[in-house]
Amino acid sequence: MDIQKVVAYWMTSAEDDLPVSMHLFASGDYHYALFFGHLYLEKLLKALIVQVKDEHAPRSHNLIYLAECADLKLSDSRREILTRVNKYNLETRYPMDRERLRDLYTKDFAKVELKAIQEMGKWLNSQLKRKKTS
Repeated sequence: MDIQKVVAYWMTSAEDDLPVSMHLFASGDYHYALFFGHLYLEKLLKALIVQVKDEHAPRSHNLIYLAECADLKLSDSRREILTRVNKYNLETRYPMDRERLRDLYTKDFAKVELKAIQEMGKWLNSQLKRKKTS
């Protein structure tokens, strides 16, 4: 396995998902915007796992599990963000009540959450750069 090629794949794929998330937000599709925000963080975490472990990332969508696989030391606030963002994957992928999601994930709510997702993404990118030079 070419580690750098696989890491680059995950990073490029993550970079593709963030603009989609912003486009969905601008379109008023807030729950799907949050879903793509989850994908963005998931793919960055998978890039970290490959970089740290020299092996393929597990087939999981659980951000906390992926962070643990990447040997990340999460602050309580970062752990809380990943826990919240995990819900956006499950609730959007397997909606029990779409109307409730639309009521819950308002423009203001999604705006705050997407900002947290972007900040987490910046931190994950910094971890990728740090691990690359270690």
